[in-house]
Amino acid sequence: MKRELKSKVFLHGGDYNPEQWLGEPEIINEDFALFKNAAINTVTVGIFSWAKLEPEEGKYDFAWLDDIFDRVEKMNGYVILATPSGARPAWLARKYPEVLRTDFNNQKRGFGGRHNHCLTSPIYRKKVREINTKLAEHFGKRPSLILWHISNEYSGECYCDLCQQAFRDWLKKKYRTLERLNHSWWNTFWSHTFSDWNQIHAPSPLSEMGNKGMNLDWKRFVSDQAISFIDNEVEPLRKITSEIPVTTNMMAGNPLMDPFTGYNYQEMAKHLDVISWDSYPLWGNDFQSTEKLGQNVGLIHDFFRSLKHQNFMIMENTPSRVNWADIDRAKRPGMHQLASLQDIAHSSDSVLYFQLRASRGSAEMFHGAVIEHRHPEKTRVFHDVKDVGHDLEKLESIYSTSYTKAKVGIVYDYNNIWALEDAEGYSKDKKIWQTIQSQYQYFYQNDIPVDFVSPNDNFTQYKLLIDPMHFLMTKEYMDKLESFVKKCGYVVGTYISGVVDENGLAYMNEWPKQLQSIYGIEPLETDSLYPKQSNSIEFAGHRYQAYDFCETIFKHDAKVLAKYTTDFYSGTPALTAHKCGEGKGYYIACRTDTDFLSAIYGQIVKELDLLPNLPIKKETTKISLQVRENDDEKYLFVQNFSHEQQSILLKQKMKEMLSDEFEENKVIVKPYGTKIYQMN
Repeated sequence: MKRELKSKVFLHGGDYNPEQWLGEPEIINEDFALFKNAAINTVTVGIFSWAKLEPEEGKYDFAWLDDIFDRVEKMNGYVILATPSGARPAWLARKYPEVLRTDFNNQKRGFGGRHNHCLTSPIYRKKVREINTKLAEHFGKRPSLILWHISNEYSGECYCDLCQQAFRDWLKKKYRTLERLNHSWWNTFWSHTFSDWNQIHAPSPLSEMGNKGMNLDWKRFVSDQAISFIDNEVEPLRKITSEIPVTTNMMAGNPLMDPFTGYNYQEMAKHLDVISWDSYPLWGNDFQSTEKLGQNVGLIHDFFRSLKHQNFMIMENTPSRVNWADIDRAKRPGMHQLASLQDIAHSSDSVLYFQLRASRGSAEMFHGAVIEHRHPEKTRVFHDVKDVGHDLEKLESIYSTSYTKAKVGIVYDYNNIWALEDAEGYSKDKKIWQTIQSQYQYFYQNDIPVDFVSPNDNFTQYKLLIDPMHFLMTKEYMDKLESFVKKCGYVVGTYISGVVDENGLAYMNEWPKQLQSIYGIEPLETDSLYPKQSNSIEFAGHRYQAYDFCETIFKHDAKVLAKYTTDFYSGTPALTAHKCGEGKGYYIACRTDTDFLSAIYGQIVKELDLLPNLPIKKETTKISLQVRENDDEKYLFVQNFSHEQQSILLKQKMKEMLSDEFEENKVIVKPYGTKIYQMN
C-alpha cells in the first residue's frame, strides 16, 4: 500500500515542544499567533514527550496534546506526530534497567541523555508498542494528522547480554554451522576458530576488533536490529492508522555532509513511506566557499532523494545557527532563503526547523529557533523565516512536481563502505565520501541530474554509472554490472575496486572475470602516497595531479587514454577505456584532481548526449540550475551560491514565480539570491 502525505502545499514549521510551557499558557498563545505571522502551517510534536504523555506506568495524559491539535486544526494546519522512544521517562529506566544501553566497554548506562536504549530489549519494545498504540488510538482520526515521525535520529549500538545473544542468533540464521562461519571470517588467523556459538562476542576493545568478517557482520546485525525496532514501532500505527505514512528523521555528518553509516539507510528506506532527514550545513564557515558547500548539500539531498527515488522531506534544519559546532555562526542575510529553496529545488516537500520556540534551559537552549527568548517577532531570524514561509505559499503550484529524471547514477553500497572503512590497508582515512563529492562535482556544475543507486537497484534508466572505490563486490553485483554495460551502459570504475567478496575475503588468483570483461584490465599494485607527495598523469595533451592512491594495472585489450609521468610506474596506464558489448567501461587508476575528472566526464557526457537543454545560459559555476517537473509543468530553479551578484541570460521569456513577473534576456541574480522560472 502506497501511503502519501495528504498535504497539497509545502510544509513549513517544525519541532514544537509545548510540554515545556504548560505552566505558561500565554507562551503557547503567543506561539500560535507568531506561527500565523510567519506562514507556519506544520508542527512536529511528541518527540521527547514520553514523561508528559505517560507520567506513571499505564497512566496517560493526552489532554495537553489535544489542545495543540485543536489549535492546529483551527488554523487549518498539519501535525506530524512523533513516537517518543528516543528518550524514555525515568520511571521506566528505574523499573526496567534492561532497557538501558551497554557500551562497547561493557559499561551499563544510567538514566539520562537520549538515544541510549537497547534496541533488543523485549520490555522496551513492549513499552514502545504500548505508547504508540495509545497515541494511534487517541489521535489517529484527527484530520490534521499528516505523518508519523518514528522516534528521532536512530543511532548507536548496544553490547548487553541480550544483544550478544541476539547477535549469535543472527549469525546462526545466516551461517547455520560454525564451520561456515569460521571459514567466512577466516578464523584460523591468530587461532580464533570458534567451537561453540557462545564463544562469540561482539567486536569491542575488550574482545576482538581485528576480525574484518566479524566487524562487517556486526554492522549488518546492528542495522538489522534498528530496522526490526522500527518495524516494532510501526506495527500498531499501520494497524490503527493504515492510511497515515511513516518516516524517521535520518542524519548526515558535519562538516563533511556525508550520510550516517551506523545503519544501512538503503535497507531502512524499504520500511518507511517517506524519507526525511535533518540538514545542518555550516553556512558561513571559514573553510569552504558557499559555492562548495552548496554543491555538497546538493549532493546529500540527491542521496536522500534516491533512497526511495521520490520526493523527500527536510525534517529539521536551523533557521540560523546550531549549538554544537566549534563555532556556532549565524546565517548571513539571504542564506536562509537560499538554503530553504535549495531544499525545494532538490525535491524536498518541506522546510521544517528545529526548533520553533527556543527552550528556556538545558542542552539545546541556544540552538537556533524561529521564536527566540527575547523580542521574538523583532528578530532578523524570525523575519527570514517569515519570508521563506511566504515564498513557499507562492510556490504552491510546484508542490505536485518532482526532481527531473536522472540518467547518471553513483553507486553507493553500505556493505562496501563498512568493509573499506574497516580495512587495515591503503591509508587510515580512505576519504570515500570526499571521492564521491569529487566525482559529483562535474555533473552538479553542469546541471546534470544525478541519482544514487544501491547494488540492488534497477539500472535500466541510466546511461552512465559511476562506481568509485567499490572495494567489496558480490558476484551478483558484478554479473549485474557486466549485463548493464553489455546492453549499452557506460560505467566509470576506480582504484581499490573488486578486492574482496561479501565476507571481506580477498578474491584470489586474478581479478574477477566480470570486471576484466568490463574494463579490459587487471589491477596489480596500489601505491599509497603521503599527503605532501603526488604523481601526475598526462591526458589529451594536459597534465593533471594524482595523489593519495595510484594503482598500477595490467592492460589486456583496453585502450590507454592517460599515463603516469613519474615514479617507477611512469609510462604505465592511469586511465583506460574498454568496449564491452554495446557499452563501455572506463577505469581511473588513481585519485585525481577535479580538473581531470571534468576533462574525462566532459568527453563521456558529450558522447552520451547528457547535457541538459535548458533555456538559460550561465557564466559561472556559482550559479546552480535544478529542475522540478511533472507531466504538465516544468520549473527551473536558479540559485546564486556566492556573496556577489551574478548575471544569467534567459533564452526565452519566462514567468518568475517569486516576483510574479515575466523576465527575459539578461537578468541579475542578487547575492545568495534565487529565481524560479516556469518553463512552459
